[in-house]
Amino acid sequence: MSFLHPPDEFVAEIGRRMAARWSANAAGGNISLRTGDQIYISPRFADYKWGWQLEPEQIVSGPINDDTLLSHPNFSREGKAHLAIYRAFPEAKAIIHAHPFYVMPFCAAGKSLPPVLDATAIYGPVENVPYAPPNSQQLADNIVAGLRGKEQLMADFAAPVLMPKHGVMIAGKDLYAALETLIKIDMNAWCILAQKML
Repeated sequence: MSFLHPPDEFVAEIGRRMAARWSANAAGGNISLRTGDQIYISPRFADYKWGWQLEPEQIVSGPINDDTLLSHPNFSREGKAHLAIYRAFPEAKAIIHAHPFYVMPFCAAGKSLPPVLDATAIYGPVENVPYAPPNSQQLADNIVAGLRGKEQLMADFAAPVLMPKHGVMIAGKDLYAALETLIKIDMNAWCILAQKML
């Protein structure tokens, strides 16, 4: 895969775009990119400490296929899930985990997010995976299981799943596709909620 920017700069740029669009809580999460057998991932507390105004040197990188990064002090708390997705799905080249404002009620209620817009029909219902504690290997395993069967969607664009009481995880062909998916499903969630006021 070729990039307009080096991988670390690309991850930092997508974080700034997320922060510009959503509030701090919504933009919290983590972003990663796969290049070969390496992962480039936003550091722990990217939103809380730095408001996603990251420099490329703050991006954490290392091998996907071993657990070296698990001991890195700045490795993102949901990094286990990113590693698990990359190991399970060669189609996944980029991942965004976020807490988008209008999607969060569906995560809190453990409800699926049905497509109500043409733009989100490609995803079908976005389902919650079974609950597991944040940052746990069980949550990572549940996310991988929830993405099974969505390999073609990941290869062509991006595939989202919801995490109960937590947020959304999106794996896709690149960071642009993952970010576009995040925007689309958040708008879809807003339309569902807004219809109740009509």
